[in-house]
Amino acid sequence: MSDTVKPSSAGLRAARVAETEERILAAARELFIRDGYAATTLVAVADAARVGHRTLYVRFGTKAELLKRVVDVAIAGDTEDIDVPHRDWFQAALTAPTVGERIVLMAAGNAALLSRAGDILAVAFQAEHVEPLLAEAARAGRAATRDLLRQFFTALHDDGLLPETVDLDWLCDTAGVLAHAQTYLLARETLGWTGEQYREWLQVSWRRLIAGASG
Repeated sequence: MSDTVKPSSAGLRAARVAETEERILAAARELFIRDGYAATTLVAVADAARVGHRTLYVRFGTKAELLKRVVDVAIAGDTEDIDVPHRDWFQAALTAPTVGERIVLMAAGNAALLSRAGDILAVAFQAEHVEPLLAEAARAGRAATRDLLRQFFTALHDDGLLPETVDLDWLCDTAGVLAHAQTYLLARETLGWTGEQYREWLQVSWRRLIAGASG
């Protein structure tokens, strides 16, 4: 008797569904970035992904929903249902033993996220004025970035790694602005920065902000 365990029919269906979604998201990302939001159609995405038009409409419903999903996956880095605060890189940044190590890890994670998602975020930002769903997602994203940086610097403070005289509210607010996607895109457009240059700038700027907030 063979000990080989055959995959269940439910498992095979789930795998096919996941593979189909990956093809749709990859095709959508490419077309949105290449052609822009207005010029990209769901029919074009379905054809590029080699799926039926009905399959895409049933899965996502609207173009705005599809773009939002593409953005969410780009930010996370994969399709797993794990938000940024629970990602390994952020948890490592919260718990490293020194201020320097935490800043290095946080800047690296933030820069990697924006390098990965920057192009598709730029498309979403351009579509905000015509798509309420994307406008709301952008507001939620900015709030999430603010909260993420507040959690990071508050953890530094609570762990006794910041000077006692630090102005924590000012530090959280100011450091958070530097981590926003719009800041990254502006630096990329006006200064020609790469993701690596942005990462180095974050490290230096956050260290200087800590010193300034303690003055």
